[in-house]
Amino acid sequence: MIEFVKFWRCSTGIAVVAAALGAAEINLTEEGRRWWAHVETMAKDELKGRDIGSEGYEVAAKYVASEFEKVGLRPGGSASSYMQKVRFISRTIDESKSSLTLVRDGKEEQLTLGEHANIGIRNVPAPKVEAEMVFVGYGTKIPEHNYDDLKGLDLKGKIAVFISGQPAGIPAALVSHYQSAGERAKALVEAGAIGMATIGNPRTTDVPWSRSTLARLMPSMSIDEKTPAKDGLKLSLTINAAHASKFFAGSGHTIEEVFQLANDRKPLPGFALSGKLLARAAFVQSKVGSANVIGIREGSDPILKNEFIVVTAHLDHLGVNEKLAGDKIYNGAMDNASGVASLIEAARHLKEGNIDLKRSVAFIALTGEEKGLLGSTWYAKNPVFGKEKKAKVVGNLNMDMYLPLFPLKGLVILGVDESTLGDLARKGAEEAGIEVWADPAPERNSFVRSDQYSFIRNGTPALAFKFGYKKGTAEEKLIQAWLRERYHAPGDDLDQPLDRDAAARYNRVLASMIRSAANTNEVPRWKDASFFKRFAKN
Repeated sequence: MIEFVKFWRCSTGIAVVAAALGAAEINLTEEGRRWWAHVETMAKDELKGRDIGSEGYEVAAKYVASEFEKVGLRPGGSASSYMQKVRFISRTIDESKSSLTLVRDGKEEQLTLGEHANIGIRNVPAPKVEAEMVFVGYGTKIPEHNYDDLKGLDLKGKIAVFISGQPAGIPAALVSHYQSAGERAKALVEAGAIGMATIGNPRTTDVPWSRSTLARLMPSMSIDEKTPAKDGLKLSLTINAAHASKFFAGSGHTIEEVFQLANDRKPLPGFALSGKLLARAAFVQSKVGSANVIGIREGSDPILKNEFIVVTAHLDHLGVNEKLAGDKIYNGAMDNASGVASLIEAARHLKEGNIDLKRSVAFIALTGEEKGLLGSTWYAKNPVFGKEKKAKVVGNLNMDMYLPLFPLKGLVILGVDESTLGDLARKGAEEAGIEVWADPAPERNSFVRSDQYSFIRNGTPALAFKFGYKKGTAEEKLIQAWLRERYHAPGDDLDQPLDRDAAARYNRVLASMIRSAANTNEVPRWKDASFFKRFAKN
């Protein structure tokens, strides 16, 4: 611990915060214990996985609001409340009235839902679809790199089938953007497709089919709006890779050859698949309410206080799945009670250190991330600031499942090279003795898979943080094992190994980054070379 204390004292970014705290020493053990106490409260069994619309989520939201109040944040959901209410439409598939059938040469092969493939209902599916299928490689179109998996293929009135994966030689953030659900659907609809079907590559898929398929009967959700967003597709499927050969039969190609090319990140062929697919989809739906929890630290500068840095982490998780054997609760300790706990602790460091912030900072525990970034989508379009009338969001720092499983040596900062906000974060991390490493697993498309992407699409420079590791290290094995065994599983509970001191250290780095973003003279902006500059609003 003595060496740790010396490290913190001599690291510039943390020393600023520590000096303001007036602490003779930094007790990482105590800070880690305090962080973990928040996680324990939000991820205990009694809250039953914090599914949105549930009593457990409401209890967690009220806890976060009370902690925001303790660390000096004023209500930001409205003039007197920490809650920004969001309305959702919840859909659950009725498999007794749904089916998938392959039709070839006049013969029908009934597929088993849950085993061979699943019907997605995040968007409303058509009651009946009968169409031919076309394999479209990665299903990606990237105009900036003259890359187009759809080129030359007849997709009019057909279902596009693709596998998860990334072509080589294109920046990961750019691929992630075009492989986001909205962008991919837009490209497919423009090419004439009426449906899409994803085959997960077992080599790169986080959650094995045996586990992910158990969630198919749980509710999917969309924002309840007067004019609901539509992607134009009538059908969305997920195909079990173990049974993908059924779809490739008679095409002259095999799923094995496709996977081999994908594993080498080589170009994939496009070709027609034999026969047709007949899909029938039925569902039940209801309306559900939830809330983003917002606490505000008002800036000190009369002008800059109207420019908000928004620090986010999602509070919701997956709830309870009665189809599971044994433990049925998705506690969501690392995903993402850990991030919400860090929101609270970073705000505490800034308050107890009496750190001056020129810009205002909104700390937000978001709802609906697990259902498709819904709470952040709503906030990005409908920001609330309290009494500031001409305020706007100028930067976002997001935490989702940053995984403090080992000592913090390096951070992966998603989006670090895209904006001047990334420059500030890199400097803050390096001054605290933390290296910034490249994303070691770009194939996971992490840049578009959490709430920072809602802000990016709305024009705001945004970053997300993960504990870094190098290929071939023990840390990589720990991360991979965690994803394989605990990600979106009951094993992400309060009984798992982690490094609390590392989380405490991260919280101080986060506080330092918030301070830098709030106090820089220039408004964070996209760099001229960044693809995402096109989303900026003047």
